[in-house]
Amino acid sequence: MPDNEATGKIYLVGVGPGDSNLLTTQSKEVLSKVDYVVGYSLYVKQIEQFASKAKCETWKIGEELERAQRVIELASAGYAVAMVSSGDIGIYGMSGPIFNLLSKQEWDGCNPEIVVVPGISALQSASALLGSPLMQDFCTISLSNLLTPWEDIEKRIHAASHGDFVVVFYNPKSNTRNWQLREAFITLKSHRPGDTPVGLVKNAYRQDEQVILSNLNNILDNYDDIDMFTTVVVGNASSYVYAEKFITPRGYEKKIGVSDATK
Repeated sequence: MPDNEATGKIYLVGVGPGDSNLLTTQSKEVLSKVDYVVGYSLYVKQIEQFASKAKCETWKIGEELERAQRVIELASAGYAVAMVSSGDIGIYGMSGPIFNLLSKQEWDGCNPEIVVVPGISALQSASALLGSPLMQDFCTISLSNLLTPWEDIEKRIHAASHGDFVVVFYNPKSNTRNWQLREAFITLKSHRPGDTPVGLVKNAYRQDEQVILSNLNNILDNYDDIDMFTTVVVGNASSYVYAEKFITPRGYEKKIGVSDATK
């Protein structure tokens, strides 16, 4: 039966990159008190030790809408439910399907109550392992054209290239989508030097973690190493590699001095 202390509530929980040490205190507290935990099987397994009181329901990739509807149904029945998603649930995560379904169901904004619990995102994890690649303006682009037409994705890649953004690619390559990232590299290389750093972070903070530093000229040599669990970071015109670290200077070195008024 639902717990009267926590009924009709949905917690959208980002569980971070994989290491339990990087799961936030708020996330652990939420997981310890909910009635249900729902999510993709890999992510539920990742946090089930913190959800000892909850029933855990696991779902497959491709069942996102069904998963979201199940969470809404459980919360509508009076349960406290945690929907878990890797990284930050608000960045290419499951908060989107939940809010989208609720809006179509004329949700009143209160019942069920929703609490979003942020997590450490894939781009933050990748940045930490690579060095300091995100010190200037950057953008994230998902290369999955399962839900977004490739023509739209291509426009975004061209815009990021023209704007000299550091680019973080999510969902870069899978068994059935293996050409999109190659096209993205070709577009970026047409706008920035071949020695522009490219960082690959695979399975960040998991046992089989892999970090690779390359550049636009040579990145195709590592193409087979890239999969859906890889975050790809491409530098801008000022990025460089030093001592095996991917560095994008912030620009402080351009400061000439400090005026007397600010001393």
